[in-house]
Amino acid sequence: MDLLRFITAGSVDDGKSTLIGRLLYDSKNILIDQLEALERSTKNRDDGSVDLALLTDGLRAEREQGITIDVAYRYFTTPKRKFIIADAPGHVQYTRNMITGASNASLIIILIDARHGVVEQTRRHSIIGSLLRIPHVVVAINKMDLVDYSKDVYEKIVADYELVAKQLELPEVTYVPISALRGDNIVDKSTVMTWYEGNCLLEFLEEVKVESDINLENSRFQVQYVIRPQTEDLHDYRGYAGKVMSGIYRKGDQVTILPQHKETTITKIETAGKEVDEVFCPQPAVIHLEHDIDISRGDSIVKTEDQPVVANEVDALLCWMDEKPLLQGNKYLLLHNSRVVRAIVKQIEYKLDVNSLEHFPVEEDVKLNEVVKAKIKLAAPLAYDAYKKLACNGSAVLIDETSNTTAAAVLLQ
Repeated sequence: MDLLRFITAGSVDDGKSTLIGRLLYDSKNILIDQLEALERSTKNRDDGSVDLALLTDGLRAEREQGITIDVAYRYFTTPKRKFIIADAPGHVQYTRNMITGASNASLIIILIDARHGVVEQTRRHSIIGSLLRIPHVVVAINKMDLVDYSKDVYEKIVADYELVAKQLELPEVTYVPISALRGDNIVDKSTVMTWYEGNCLLEFLEEVKVESDINLENSRFQVQYVIRPQTEDLHDYRGYAGKVMSGIYRKGDQVTILPQHKETTITKIETAGKEVDEVFCPQPAVIHLEHDIDISRGDSIVKTEDQPVVANEVDALLCWMDEKPLLQGNKYLLLHNSRVVRAIVKQIEYKLDVNSLEHFPVEEDVKLNEVVKAKIKLAAPLAYDAYKKLACNGSAVLIDETSNTTAAAVLLQ
């Protein structure tokens, strides 16, 4: 059974948390004690209904204000698929939280309030989704019950959003009219929107194809651990353990070790304690090589005929996540999968307005939640791909060494 990771995003009060609660509630993925606690928490509601948003809004401040602040993760299964849901906050000041939740998602559900249509936050979240190259986009037009389930309202919002999708070159957009509060087109088809002929939301989530999102062409493997037991039984054993980030590796492949640029051949591949002829993304593996090469954690093993960029200076988009501002010349650690190198922000080229994609000059320091284009100088060479080509090898984070906190999400260009 495969796994789908998806994120919900939208403006404040668009119903993201209620939507997730409805998915869990109607698909029978709530335990009895959870349901009882939920009923106790909402026993004073005027209409006697259960507030499904409380299933994800777990922080006290979230419950008091009726908003989502942090990213909430929920897990559920159906007979067809497993799911991990990230409920992202809608407020502008929590943009960094949304980017964190979206970084591993294969699909994004953008909620639109049917009464308000496409608004600034809709564009903002769509732009973030496009920057992160999320391959599947679902536009859930919520609160259709408050516009009398109007087909005309639905079609106008679809037309408006298609202009946004065209501008951002979103690869695949699906539209679903829903009412999260009443359960229309969430788990079961709506009986009052008979004009809608598509699948309900859960059916689409169960059937959307995510296997094609895995890159099997560009082979990338970064060493996480060098296995060298040096025992009598395994005196000559030397294996390089890690996860196949993309592509396929076979016994006999000609490979190059980066950043050393040393060529060799794969002599043996192990996975799950057994020797195999090939491994592919996203399997963990231990790779054995013909030659004894000085290889350490963070080094890359790639096919010789298809190599990434190796450089000491990189261009990147930074989403600033630290309370301390970014200043040109600041020093950090850059964490690229399992490789860590010292880095300095050499130049900040411009700020990116995530509402309009316009570029603005940097006239002062970079503050929390701002996105900038920057040049980063590295103390050691980095083997990477452009994020738009291969996200798994084109993303990194900047770490503030003094506080050991994440300072920025990095999209390598």
